[in-house]
Amino acid sequence: MPLIVLQDAATGSKATVFPELGFNCFQFSAQVGGKTIEVLDADPGFELGDKRPTRSGIPLLFPFPNRITVGKYEWEGKQYSIPLGQKPHSIHGFCLDRAWRVTKTEATRVEAEFQLSRDAADCVAYWPADFVLTVSYELRGTALHSEITIHNPDSKPLPWGFGTHTYFSVPLVPGGRSADCVVHLPAGDQWELNDSLPTGKRIPVPENLDFRQGRALEGRTFDDVLTGVTSENGVLTTRVVDPQGGVQVRQTCDSIFRELVVFTPPHGRAVCMEPYTCVTNAINLEKQGLDTGWRVLPPGQTVKTWITIQAEAAE
Repeated sequence: MPLIVLQDAATGSKATVFPELGFNCFQFSAQVGGKTIEVLDADPGFELGDKRPTRSGIPLLFPFPNRITVGKYEWEGKQYSIPLGQKPHSIHGFCLDRAWRVTKTEATRVEAEFQLSRDAADCVAYWPADFVLTVSYELRGTALHSEITIHNPDSKPLPWGFGTHTYFSVPLVPGGRSADCVVHLPAGDQWELNDSLPTGKRIPVPENLDFRQGRALEGRTFDDVLTGVTSENGVLTTRVVDPQGGVQVRQTCDSIFRELVVFTPPHGRAVCMEPYTCVTNAINLEKQGLDTGWRVLPPGQTVKTWITIQAEAAE
């Protein structure tokens, strides 16, 4: 399957994208202080196309991030049911395991598009409206910048939520330990979970989930939905720091992203800091009168947002 490789000759940065498997950017490396930082983790052989797309690189989650309870919801008086396969709940939308159409390519930038009615026609019946999701990746020195555009081409309102499930390598450079890496997340609350689904109750983060001053991984495992995030000048910032390597990766995005999932996969090579525009199962929780971040895009309207991942010296 063809891959797209972006290279910045001036800085040595490199990124590899898999258009036919969710337009997943599964490799990004940058030079910082003479060290090569492999920012993203991916399963060995991911480029062969037979690995789970939710377990590597940057999975793109749309039109809903995370789970919808048993795949069922109601919208404008109509009941919808998303097939589950072997899963107990529908998860992460319709885009992350499908082929995307590449629309622009340059040495340091690639852009692709995914339209529900065109690229996943078998899923049209499972969502209230058509959509066009356009995503780009661009190397900017030691940063990987993504622009995200959501367009409603339909005559009906489009309900939506967007998120990414990026796998950040730990450690960031050879010789370090993942346990020593420190995660920074500006979230003061969490959503109480039952079987990975929010109960609807928000509570202050306990000490073990308070990442505001930084928290070392130390062999801990996480799979939690955080909220009550703090942004500065409309920018949300998360970081993972490799203290032994003296480097860090900073993820920034605009304040449309109001929830953060922190997840550690079982293999221990990565930590996920996942910005979401809405909470898990938002389309159902919204019916309970809760503030979930769930959004509706009128016909013909467009929303744009962005995420930047920057490799740099540790603060």
